[in-house]
Amino acid sequence: MRRFLRSLIRFVINLIAEVEISGYEYLPEGSFVIASNHLGFLDVLMLFYAIDRPDMFIPVAEKWEKVALFRWLSKPLNLVFIDRFNPDIKALRKILRLMEAGNILVIAPEGTRSRTETMAEGKPGVAYLAARLERPIVPVGLYGTEDRKVLENLKHLRRSKIVVRAGPPFRLPPLPARDRDQALRAYTDEIMCRIAALLPEKYRGVYRDHPRLKELLAQ
Repeated sequence: MRRFLRSLIRFVINLIAEVEISGYEYLPEGSFVIASNHLGFLDVLMLFYAIDRPDMFIPVAEKWEKVALFRWLSKPLNLVFIDRFNPDIKALRKILRLMEAGNILVIAPEGTRSRTETMAEGKPGVAYLAARLERPIVPVGLYGTEDRKVLENLKHLRRSKIVVRAGPPFRLPPLPARDRDQALRAYTDEIMCRIAALLPEKYRGVYRDHPRLKELLAQ
């Protein structure tokens, strides 16, 4: 079923978009985390389009569990429903088990699609999870998936131009015993700035003038 769904995803995406993918050389062996920005509904499909790995799983908002189609897709696409607004111990334990088993976690630190079509502020909960997992993090910047643009192109029978770009993996140090909130904010900014460095300037949003981004771009 999974292979059929991936073939279907690739067929549909190729029909409606021209896709440019780069950075495969940065994907490490074994278990790791993919951290991506989130512009539109196509983002999740783009990851299945770009990476053919049966061990990849994606946490999605619990509201989609109420939709029969998403419940049906959750098993073949390895979706994990998670409460974004409250501590979800059950989902967290499942994610930790999956990572201990050597799987690949895909996260969107912004938590939801950007309403401005640029990067929004990342959520510290993702940084906490990434630091606790102690796995390499691969930043991925993607653009061209904005819902408004994709729909506009479909109306005019035009293919969208979508870019998916991975960057070098990095690691977060273990969380310190003190000043955890401050450390989590710094970790979140590190993740988001590494994603922003892979995007054109107009997509960098709230991180456009971040000092850490400027450091990364100067390297």
